[in-house]
Amino acid sequence: MGVGETMVWVVRHTVRTCLRGMALAVTAVAGLPLLVVSLLCLVLLPTGLGVVLAPMSLLAVRRQAERQRRWARAWSGVAIATPYRSRSTRPTNRVLRVFRRCGWVLGDPATWRDLLWTLVNVPVSVVLGLLPAFMLVAFTWTVVDDYGSVVDGWRGVAPHGFLLQVFLLGLLPGCAIVGPWLLRIRALASSSLLAPTRTEMAARVGELTESRWEAVDAAAAELRRIERDLHDGAQARLVALGMNIGFAEQMVRENPDLALTLLAEARESSGQALSELRALAERGLDGAVRALAMSLPLPVDVHIDLPARPSAPVESAAYFAIAEALANVVKHSGASRAWAQLEYDDGRLVAIVGDDGAGGAHPRAGGGLQGVERRLKAFDGMVAVTSPPGGPTQVTMELPCALSLART
Repeated sequence: MGVGETMVWVVRHTVRTCLRGMALAVTAVAGLPLLVVSLLCLVLLPTGLGVVLAPMSLLAVRRQAERQRRWARAWSGVAIATPYRSRSTRPTNRVLRVFRRCGWVLGDPATWRDLLWTLVNVPVSVVLGLLPAFMLVAFTWTVVDDYGSVVDGWRGVAPHGFLLQVFLLGLLPGCAIVGPWLLRIRALASSSLLAPTRTEMAARVGELTESRWEAVDAAAAELRRIERDLHDGAQARLVALGMNIGFAEQMVRENPDLALTLLAEARESSGQALSELRALAERGLDGAVRALAMSLPLPVDVHIDLPARPSAPVESAAYFAIAEALANVVKHSGASRAWAQLEYDDGRLVAIVGDDGAGGAHPRAGGGLQGVERRLKAFDGMVAVTSPPGGPTQVTMELPCALSLART
């Protein structure tokens, strides 16, 4: 790399560092009004209005903190883990959901560290973020205003003035070297408040370990279930298909009408077997749930509103969870009708299965609902059961996910 290319790289690198520092300083100052609003919402908690407004403002502060974590990783190579607690089970009642959401946000220690960092971030980001830009401006002013005096050396310039100009001219390479370190120091300062504590990290590791083993157990149970479904469903249909075709071969001369009937039944069985094997893969969660509802021995009202498809693992988990819930309806509820609702709301796939049966359902050891809980917990999902004696029963299942594949 020649001298000219090196100089261009230094200037470009320095300007980029200065722009990043200015962005940090501006966003830090811009966060002060949000801090004030959040504090006012906390003051309004006793009035009830703050129960609604405080989570909104505090989650906005949380989004700002997440942006600081992304910038620290991308600009300074400082990885700051996310410290927030997982959202607890959300009740179906809207009023209880508002209070539970407020308690979830306020009860997280990371929320209060975010507020403290919003305040501390102002002096830290203004000083460390604007210092590279100040060095660049001072260098530019020196070159533009006193370039002739510097080139002429000592002539007409006092010794201390000449040394000052040399110092100012050294600010460009100094900014190129020191600027990234200033931003890294600022990222490390962010990490002191925005990173999870040791206690939170230990709790998260324990939670992930438990979820991993439960996922392994759920996967093993899922394999056994698939084997059973193939044996009882598609495989049984294929065996019946072969028997019908074989019998039709024998009857084609003696009784052509019966042979035609058997062949028609064979064609129908083959279609049903293929549908069972590829419903979820090809039609997606929407089509698979509708097909499942049509196969049950009681009427099931289905309402599905998904703008796009979730990922394949989420689709599989949601489908088998809904299938298990509907199987419980058929086996245990004594219901005359059931319903299944599936929608996407605020980054979560929400599935509701209900019936007008006898009620009294609850997750028990070894039961189907407990299996659904284990399956969804591996995805940070949850299950809420509302089933008073006499019914109706409603099972609400939620899975955090992103919709990636467009509906066709």
